[in-house]
Amino acid sequence: MTSELNEFRILDLFCGAGGLSWGMHKNPYFKTMVALDFDEKAVATFKNNMPDSDVLVGDITDAAVKEKVVSLSKKKGVNMIVGGPPCQGYSMKGKKLGLDDPRNFLFREYLDLVEKLQPDVFVIENVKGLLLSANGWFKDEIVKAVKKLGYTIEFDILNAADFGVPQSRERAIFICSKHGAISLPKPTVNKCVTVREAIEDLAYLESGQGAFEQEYITRPKSEYQIKIRGKSTKLYNHKASNHKQVAIDKLKLIPPEQGKECLPEELHGKQKFKTTWGRLKWDAVSPTIDTRFDASSNGTNNHPFLHRAITPREAARIQSFDDEFVFLGAKVHIRKQIGNAVPPLLAEAIANRIADYFGLKRE
Repeated sequence: MTSELNEFRILDLFCGAGGLSWGMHKNPYFKTMVALDFDEKAVATFKNNMPDSDVLVGDITDAAVKEKVVSLSKKKGVNMIVGGPPCQGYSMKGKKLGLDDPRNFLFREYLDLVEKLQPDVFVIENVKGLLLSANGWFKDEIVKAVKKLGYTIEFDILNAADFGVPQSRERAIFICSKHGAISLPKPTVNKCVTVREAIEDLAYLESGQGAFEQEYITRPKSEYQIKIRGKSTKLYNHKASNHKQVAIDKLKLIPPEQGKECLPEELHGKQKFKTTWGRLKWDAVSPTIDTRFDASSNGTNNHPFLHRAITPREAARIQSFDDEFVFLGAKVHIRKQIGNAVPPLLAEAIANRIADYFGLKRE
């Protein structure tokens, strides 16, 4: 399709550290003008990496904050909205009120901003449970609300691994448009990128070692590592958790790429999940990175052979953040920023699909 649209000026809601915007910026036709989140630590990271965006800290339910977002967005010529509103009420119990359920007010606030700003396109990103829960009833509520606003809507579950992200991470993606139905992107890779391809060049720190900023001491060992290092001249956020000796001793009992099944039963601990104390497998994709990836007992977050959990930089690589993207704040804030992020390569694929739909050519 062709259209007058040749530039997408984005409002990024619930922006977090900025995975969606960072990925979309890889396409030259997309630029985040305004971003909002209530987490000031995440906003500091966003602003540090994308200084040209106006990034606001505030609660979207606060009328004054919302008024500021609307005013700034109009001033900046925003014609696209992206974001993943947290959504609590899509259980059978939530059916009674649907989008009027107070637990889903953040979804309402997102759609209210769509109504006020009338963007040409908006993208909703959420957990895959949004499509599946309550026999799809909640998904139908969203579709109905979006169509009522005058938009066509296309949606499905996408796995980040299909777009070059070295991680199995399934997300529900909705692309909504005033200009006809925009289908979701098709997979961009035939072969998944593995954990080895993502982080093998960083496999030298032991528990407690590393620093916020350091020199690269190895050469890249894969195309992915060359691409992800990009223009970065220093290595940031590559600092290993300082594990207790008891945790290190436990990891020493687990052979490379193995897990809890190798521990004697008395060392299994209280966690009943089979995945706890797991090591990543070199030649597979990582399971979904969460906000506790730095704890060796949390899940399959341990290094394939070193006696530690993965570092924030290794987790960021597995999320497909470029090395030049620097995370700010204390460890507890950084792990949340990384674990909650939309993988940039998935966001880039969505932007590319939208650009292609409007006939915008990339080099």
